[in-house]
Formats: sequence, structure tokens, C-alpha cells
Amino acid sequence: MSSGTRPRALVLRALGLGDLLTVVPALRALRRHLPRHEIILAAPERLTEAAAATGLVDRLLPASAPGRGVPAHLPWDGPPPDLAVDLHGNGPPSHLLLQRLSPRRLLAYAHPDTPDISGPAWQPDEHERERWCRLLGWYGVEADPADLRIPPPTTPSPAPGAIVVHPGADAAARRWPKERFAAVALELYRGGHDVVVTAGGGEEALARFVATEAELPSAAVLGGAGDVPFDQLAALVARARCVVVGDTGLAHLATALGTPSVVLFGPVTPRLWGPPADPRHRVLWHPGTDDSARPGDAHGRLPDERLLRITVDEVVEAVRGLPEPDTDPSYGRGRTAQGPPPLPESSY
Repeated sequence: MSSGTRPRALVLRALGLGDLLTVVPALRALRRHLPRHEIILAAPERLTEAAAATGLVDRLLPASAPGRGVPAHLPWDGPPPDLAVDLHGNGPPSHLLLQRLSPRRLLAYAHPDTPDISGPAWQPDEHERERWCRLLGWYGVEADPADLRIPPPTTPSPAPGAIVVHPGADAAARRWPKERFAAVALELYRGGHDVVVTAGGGEEALARFVATEAELPSAAVLGGAGDVPFDQLAALVARARCVVVGDTGLAHLATALGTPSVVLFGPVTPRLWGPPADPRHRVLWHPGTDDSARPGDAHGRLPDERLLRITVDEVVEAVRGLPEPDTDPSYGRGRTAQGPPPLPESSY
């Protein structure tokens, strides 16, 4: 334990918004297990507000790398961490990054190239929420992958009750054609729904195309020149009628807030990254004869063929079949939400 200060636990998850939200159950388990620790999340600086909104970490340590790579270094100062937890990946790059800080203990998956780490075996075809809860469980930290909710935002929604259409994605392989998003938005708008189109930084042209083709007012586009500030984005999603989105961060935000959603999957099966089985979430996925976990390239330069099998009519029908939003307090709160008392911290 750090002399004269709170013990510190460093968690590595230097990825995107969706990646952060899928480890909320693991972070909640750590928070309960280590009530006296300062929990520090190593993640991209742009996730500072999102990390704070989970209520599960004390501060963010800026760390990032191109794509889904491992950061070259961490700007850690002071004594070594009392505990380091690798929620980033499996293998020497992330293991060695954390080992260079000389933590008193490191929790990570086992890998033959880092034989001094005696963690559990990695399973490639495992849902992301379950993967990290299983890691903690192996070390005696009870974690429930169903315990995925984040607190509702207090910021007013810029468009309460609207249907949120998000046409963007990091890779073209997971980006349904903009013309189809526009056709869905037009059908829903003509059907009497308020519709807004959200865009991440650099996606303004895409969002404007969808809004224009759907005959929406210019004010219906939120974001584009930069990301929508997280407090506004969370408020929008939390109080939306529903979200229509591909396999990207906004889908996980809808899941974390309990907002009904229609999620379009292509190169990667929803059993790895999809929302929980719940009537408020509809997953559209047409694997054809190949029902493997990763039948396509998630980072490909063209829309995946499975994504292209999803039709406009199918999406509109899915939206119309969603239940109304509700405030069911049991959604996304697994057995650890109220939970047993924290486990001993003496080993850290």
C-alpha cells in the first residue's frame, strides 16, 4: 500500500467510448472490491467526461494509441500502483506496459510470452462484458456482466422524446449506407416522430446528407465539427424514444442508459458486442451460412456484406416494434448492483 496516501489501482482500457462502457460491470466490481483505493483509468483524454459519468473511477490518466493499439507509455507519477488491471487486451504489449510501472500486483489474462502472469486463459469468442468479468472472477473479485447501467445524466436533453439516428462508425465495414439511414429517418419523420441525427467529429457531411435527404430541419443535426459533449449526448440518448445505430459507441451508450435501440451488425456477431437480451433492444444481423464470431473484417474499407443484407423496411419495422422507454430500475442491475460487502483488500 502506498505510504501515507490512498492505495492506487490503475486500470488500462485505452480504447473508445463503447469499449469503456462494456467494462462498466468490471469497473463496478473493482469499485466495490476496493472501496479505499483511488481507481485511475488509463484511457484517451476525450473520454474524461464519460469516465466520470460512470461514477466508478476517480480520475483519468491520458493514454492512447492509433487504432486499437497499446499506448507506448503511461504518464504515471509517484510510487508504483498498488494494483494494475489489464482490461485492454491480451498479450505482451499491454502486459509489459503495466509491468514497467512495477505494480505490487497485476491482474491480466495469461499469455505464453509473459509466463510470470498466472491469469486465466483467454477465450477469443466471448462477449466483451463477460470477458472482463471472468478475468476478475478468476482473481476472486465477483463481477456480474449484467450490472451495466450508468447513472442517468442531469443535463436537460436537447431533443427529449426524439428518435436518434447515428449513421457514423469508425470503420466503413460497420457503416450502413447513408442513403438507407436517410430513408429510415424520412419514413420515421413522415410518420410523426421527431428525428435527430448525431455525428462524431469529422462526420458532419455524413450527418448533413442524412438530414437533408430525410427532409429534416438543419437544427436536427447534432455534432459533426467535433464530438457532441458527453453530457449533452448522454442526456439526448437517455431521454430519446430510441436510437438507431450501427455497432459503435452510441449503441453501448443506449444499452448503458436503458434506452430502446435498433442496432445493425455486420462483420462481427452481436454475441461478442451486442446489447443484452432484452425487449428494448433489437439486433439486426444476417450472417447467412457463416455464423462464426467474426465472419468479416471489422476494420474493412467497404460496408460488410452482412450489414448490406439489412433493409430499410426491416429497420423501420424494428423501430415501430420497440417498447416505449421506461424507468425500470432493475434493468442492467445484476446481482452485484446492491451486492455483498467488499472483499478484503489485504492482498493489494
